[in-house]
Amino acid sequence: MEPEDVGLLIKRVQHRHHRTLTAALADLGVSLVQWDTLRHLHRNPEASLHDLAQLTFQTDQAFGTLAVRMADRGLIERVPGPGRAVRHRLTEKGERIRAAGQERASAVVRTSLGPLTPAQLDQLGALLLTVLEEPVPPA
Repeated sequence: MEPEDVGLLIKRVQHRHHRTLTAALADLGVSLVQWDTLRHLHRNPEASLHDLAQLTFQTDQAFGTLAVRMADRGLIERVPGPGRAVRHRLTEKGERIRAAGQERASAVVRTSLGPLTPAQLDQLGALLLTVLEEPVPPA
């Protein structure tokens, strides 16, 4: 199999996860990127805007807009940090939605990767970590 084919397969699995997760989160009233923000805030309490932007694969400006909308909906709080930094926290409502979304996300990924044996799953994880450790040469 050619490397381009493997790259496309990775993209197709990711796209399937995104579509399925988007549908699974819909009745919670959050998008995938909003739930991902809640997940990262749970793991990184009081993260900065810049940190959250990087964790959610967004620009600082795009994440700033998202954070304001999420704060307006009562999902997160924006609190002053050191200097000019703004920190973020989950609200009780945000935590409830995060937890419900986590159950759904776990089910989606378990179903998607379910055909793999535990050994194959370990091998896939190890291979992907190996790929991530290698710098990608500029095009």
